[in-house]
Amino acid sequence: MNLLNILSKDTIVALATPPGKGALAIIRISGPDAFAISEKIFFFTKGIAHKIQNLPSQTLHFGQVKTADIILDEVVLSIFKSPKTYTGEDLIEISCHGSNFIQQKIIQLIVSFGGRIANPGEFTLRAFLNKKMDLAQAEAVNDLINSGSAVSHQVAMQQMRGGITNKIKTLRDKLINLAALLELELDFSEEDVAFANRDEMKILVAALRNVIGRLIESFELGNVIKNGIPVAIVGKPNAGKSTLLNALLQEERAIVSEIPGTTRDLIEDEMTIDGVLFRFIDTAGLRDTKDIVENMGIHKALDAMKKSAIIIYLFDGHELSKKDLLIELDLIKGNTGNSEILPLCNKIDIEDLDYLQKEYEGIPNLLFISAKTHLYVEDLRSKLVGMFDHRALQVTETVITNLRHVEEFRQTDNALYRAEQGINNHIQTELLAHEIRIALNHLGNVTGEIASKDILRNVFENFCIGK
Repeated sequence: MNLLNILSKDTIVALATPPGKGALAIIRISGPDAFAISEKIFFFTKGIAHKIQNLPSQTLHFGQVKTADIILDEVVLSIFKSPKTYTGEDLIEISCHGSNFIQQKIIQLIVSFGGRIANPGEFTLRAFLNKKMDLAQAEAVNDLINSGSAVSHQVAMQQMRGGITNKIKTLRDKLINLAALLELELDFSEEDVAFANRDEMKILVAALRNVIGRLIESFELGNVIKNGIPVAIVGKPNAGKSTLLNALLQEERAIVSEIPGTTRDLIEDEMTIDGVLFRFIDTAGLRDTKDIVENMGIHKALDAMKKSAIIIYLFDGHELSKKDLLIELDLIKGNTGNSEILPLCNKIDIEDLDYLQKEYEGIPNLLFISAKTHLYVEDLRSKLVGMFDHRALQVTETVITNLRHVEEFRQTDNALYRAEQGINNHIQTELLAHEIRIALNHLGNVTGEIASKDILRNVFENFCIGK
């Protein structure tokens, strides 16, 4: 994306609704010529000529889009006048019928009168450049569009409304005050005057690092909120893993067979349970085998276990003793990090339940299920939501969901750590001021106050066209 083109104030156009055939579509125009171009293609049905510039903002008007006296469609024209618009520019939205032909003909007509097809995310980029939102809020717009659960929607809304921005403003204000005192010391360096008390500075830097540390730690939670909680379904061949996946998803997603070793590769799908997004991963059965392909699947299963937040260990209660189950669970713990393990006894009947509960008494988190008949599947869904960090269900603190943000916070913390060590070692004021400036720059990158063109390009190229 060439930012110079953006700053040249072209008038841009794009389809704001998903491409394809539908009942309605919205075409968005933004820029200095949005009204003038609209007047050349839009005609009021009663034949009364109006200057769009003279019509009130935030109003809707019914009419026709014409080209060479040929009516393309009957549409509704929405008028939004600068600066109180999404982009901060004059903006028009045309609601037309959802025919692909109509959409493309109207867009082509707008381009023929001087419009330019928008780049991905260019409307939101203009909102950022016109100070309608900062960079963190702009990224939250994209997260909101892609939110797949109630919790991810909640976090995106919080960030879009300035959750991260407000936190960073507080941090930056304190660092700016500190930087100003250090710069003042540099101006009076010959007089050996200390404007910034080193003990107070040490306390302040430690407090700032504590806040930033909590933000960095929140990324682990934020990442699973945004991308879904990875849940690996593991167990011996023919334990019913694929049947369980199908039962959880309520569709025939995986091939089910009585032949052990049917699943050779990872099968992955998503499901939202009580507002929380889960990514279920059906894996190859764990066993010793000389089959090269199956062995590759088993290695993938072990890798999936290490990357999962929750591991469901599925086993047949009629084939595994309590002693053997404990051995299996210990082996899984040895091959994973901080994953929570959920033992799941499969292939049960109501008549078996009392016996099996006594047989496996004392096993933490143990549940009983019949994946084939869907017996107690709802209990499993409830258990999974319960195992997920409950803080995510009522997010009140700022949670970082963006990898770019957490990297900038890490760099900020590194600079503050160096400043902290510098204070302890009585380094020169100039070196302290340098570290504080580095910290300020990295915080500024999050909100876009000091963002480079490369950062902006990387952020907005991930947006859809029309947003």
